[in-house]
Amino acid sequence: MKREKTLFLILTVAAVACGLTAGFGEQKDARAILAKAKEASGGTAWDSVRTVYTKAKIVTSGLTGTAEAWEDVVVGRSLTQFALGPMKGAEGFDGKVLWTQDTSGQAHAEQGGDARLGAADDAYRRTMAYWYSERRPGTVEYSGEKQEGGRTFDVLTMTPKDGRPFQVWVDAATFLFDRVIEKAAMGTETVYLSDYREVSGVKLPFATRKTNGEARYDHFITAEKVEINVPVEDAMFVMPVAAPPDFAFAGGATSTTVPFMLTNGHIYLDVRLDGQGPFRFLCDTGGANIITPEVAKSLGLGATGSLEGRGVGEKSEDIGLTKVPSLEIGGVTLSDQVFAVFPLADLAKAEGVAAQGLIGYEVFKRFVVTLDYEQGRLTLTLPSAFSYTGGGTVVPFQFNGQIPQIEGEIDGIPGKFDIDTGSRSSLTLLAPFAEKHSLKEKYRAKIEAVTGWGVGGAARSYVVRAGTLKLGGVRVHGPVTEISLQKKGAFTDPYVAGNVGAGVLARFNIVFDYGRQRLIFEPNANFSRPDLYDRAGMWFNLEKGVFRIIDVVPGGPAAKAGLKSGDTILTIDGQTPAELPLPRARLKLKSERPGTRVRLRVRAAGGAEREGTITLRDLI
Repeated sequence: MKREKTLFLILTVAAVACGLTAGFGEQKDARAILAKAKEASGGTAWDSVRTVYTKAKIVTSGLTGTAEAWEDVVVGRSLTQFALGPMKGAEGFDGKVLWTQDTSGQAHAEQGGDARLGAADDAYRRTMAYWYSERRPGTVEYSGEKQEGGRTFDVLTMTPKDGRPFQVWVDAATFLFDRVIEKAAMGTETVYLSDYREVSGVKLPFATRKTNGEARYDHFITAEKVEINVPVEDAMFVMPVAAPPDFAFAGGATSTTVPFMLTNGHIYLDVRLDGQGPFRFLCDTGGANIITPEVAKSLGLGATGSLEGRGVGEKSEDIGLTKVPSLEIGGVTLSDQVFAVFPLADLAKAEGVAAQGLIGYEVFKRFVVTLDYEQGRLTLTLPSAFSYTGGGTVVPFQFNGQIPQIEGEIDGIPGKFDIDTGSRSSLTLLAPFAEKHSLKEKYRAKIEAVTGWGVGGAARSYVVRAGTLKLGGVRVHGPVTEISLQKKGAFTDPYVAGNVGAGVLARFNIVFDYGRQRLIFEPNANFSRPDLYDRAGMWFNLEKGVFRIIDVVPGGPAAKAGLKSGDTILTIDGQTPAELPLPRARLKLKSERPGTRVRLRVRAAGGAEREGTITLRDLI
């Protein structure tokens, strides 16, 4: 499950200042359009602008808040601090490194491809390099006229060096910038600029609206105060040092160990919230803190807002926010933690296990986390007390949002791979990467199926068996590999090659050392076991006490037995779902040897019941 930039929004309020007044181009004489745009918005007064300070109001997804932004428009540095509902945080760019700071005060550099390219675009706009080319290089072109609402716009396209193309629409009547359109990893974002006012001789938009096309998640930013050439110090833009700890180990200890259950490739462990529980939580390296509405109600907590959440599925989901007084994991207690409030009932249908919440990045970033997949134990250690002396392979990583990302290869093709304990799969190759390298053809993919279920619903993929996956100095042979067919959601990121999940990770005991940005892989007893894929050729969920078939692989064993999507399975080899829970049923159909005959009692969508038999076989 990838929450990343959808749960905890970093709102760049620089949009209300000159940072988003972008321009480009060469044709129709684009340079002449830019010259008129500069003249219309202040002319030579821009030449003396060095810094911009903005204080603004934020309204988005049922939340209101405030923000302050400082911009160095000559170098391109910036700092934005915000408070939105129960969240607060900051985002900065020191001219080279983009960083974010969350509610706890923890900060890290944003090193994923989407973040790097976005930072280059922001810096180009912020420095007004379309007028002052000596500040930052880039290519320019004129892209034609657009008509909308009785208005005419000249569209200018710009590609900064080390950035990505984006458009600016210039009002042909006023020559003021009307909007900026940029395609990011998770979709296209448009920022509309309006309510231009004069400040120190230049005109700036005091109102912006940022949208991804789903209006209920739009961000409205209104400038309340803008000042030109305020003093700034270099230290303002530097990533903050670690905040004071908001946690404590019991009895002066420096580590704590708790058991976990690995089910469907997912890690489940018990936690306590505000002294109550235990509650069963999922553990997801890239996930945010989540509790279900039922848990929030039991704790007497309300939720505010309806932010956008996305995962492996293609649908967006509404997410509220709350603050939990304490989170206990074994012998360590974290205080005043922000949680998203989100229903997990649909996930329980796919898991056969009811989770009451989720923990991930917010926990991992504070400690050195050791996942012993072999023994089912999770250990949290104070970073200052951790010293590694084992023989595992140390692999450095960068942060892609909140997810550790490793440089690697799949069968000789280099790419960046996210490490995701929240994925049941072994390896998912993302759709843009697969298309770029013609992987469907390379692996002669024939099996198309539902291969996962998470926030946003089902995920579909081609399923193949790859040769060798390299993650730094780690090699894994023969992983079951999914070539994603998603059109929206986390698996459409063009800057990521693949997502590495439990089918690979469980072969190791792994140290997650976020502070030192390294993972340590120790092969365990599972390392040489073959990676298996479902031998029945169907996906089913648990609904109302029966297994409902969601998807059937054409030509697979289930299809040959006459099973169809919408049918329900009442018994498997005489056992009901209550007697053979969903995780065990899936394991049975995956791990029993080829040729095994499995008896089913099935109810068709029309209500008729019948007996049937499927003969298991390898599909890949």
